[in-house]
Amino acid sequence: MSGIYIHIPFCKQACHYCDFHFSTSLKKKDEMVLALAKEIEMRKSEFQDEVVETIYFGGGTPSRFEIADLRLQIDSIYKNYKVSENPEITLEANPDDLSEEYLVELTKIGVNRLSIGIQSFFEDDLKMMNRAHNSEEAKECLELATQFFDNISVDLIYGIPEMSNEKWLQNIETALSFNIPHISSYALTVEPKTALHTFIQKGIIPQPDDEVAQEHFQILVDKLAENDFIHYELSNFGKENYFSKNNSSYWLGKKYIGIGPSAHSYDGEKRSWNVSNNTLYLKSIQENKLPSETEILSKTDRYNEYVMTGLRTIWGISLDRIETEFGKTYLDYLNQQAEKYIEDYLLFVDENVLRTTKKGKFLSDGIASDLFLLNLE
Repeated sequence: MSGIYIHIPFCKQACHYCDFHFSTSLKKKDEMVLALAKEIEMRKSEFQDEVVETIYFGGGTPSRFEIADLRLQIDSIYKNYKVSENPEITLEANPDDLSEEYLVELTKIGVNRLSIGIQSFFEDDLKMMNRAHNSEEAKECLELATQFFDNISVDLIYGIPEMSNEKWLQNIETALSFNIPHISSYALTVEPKTALHTFIQKGIIPQPDDEVAQEHFQILVDKLAENDFIHYELSNFGKENYFSKNNSSYWLGKKYIGIGPSAHSYDGEKRSWNVSNNTLYLKSIQENKLPSETEILSKTDRYNEYVMTGLRTIWGISLDRIETEFGKTYLDYLNQQAEKYIEDYLLFVDENVLRTTKKGKFLSDGIASDLFLLNLE
């Protein structure tokens, strides 16, 4: 199983917390549409023996593209790759872009999953984050989208300064009231060079509090478990049969090709990434050159990545796989590093798989970094 990710580098406006690569100007959109389809074609040799099972339009804001722009990318994939009979085709979208007509047309071109950036159902939060939609649009959009799509995910942000536990719970309950089968939820993080970072430095917005974020996370975990969601990855919760196939393939170390400026690719041994600059990306593709850099992953890099993704997911870290793929030295190191976390009930071993406990889940990234190896080679 493998996937193709297409990065659409355009947004209506810049959210205050975002440090992804995008442009708010649509001036080069038509050139970009053609360049993305061309890169898809240029890279077909990378997937000669692969069957594409997931196509994911991420961003930026893919719903800034017209239907014809999206169709061109999907057609280019079908023309140049082997595609499974019923691929998962996801479009990330903002609530203010999803009209009834647009939703109907999406179903016609094969999009069968929506990932909607709600973030919050409260007006003050949306204004603070500089989201392009308002609270009413968030609800109307879900009302509408659920009429045409069964497989929908919504994004929610927790740990927002001055957000009470009650208000956070209300956000979750509002999402649940629409019978959404998948929720992705992230703590508000302050990235350097973002507007949010500047506002916090100037004292306009308080610094997010880690303890509040941890409380919000536990409320989220408990509430979604009550509603039959499976917490299958640190930030992702899905009902049975509604896990994101695209994201699961990343965590399970499957191959994927990333198309577009700043997109990353992985083939099991090396990782590559495209330049994070629209102008340079377009120039390169127009000259028939791939605008990317490549890094060959060492055995230690691959071990560290497996530890990181394994601890974040319900699949955990297979100790058998560590031994067969990396050797006994790596296994001994992992067992030794994990010991104190097992004693503190943050990790446990079940059927030779190392996993986080409920208490350890929120801390999994920090624990993983302590299990990393600097270099054994």
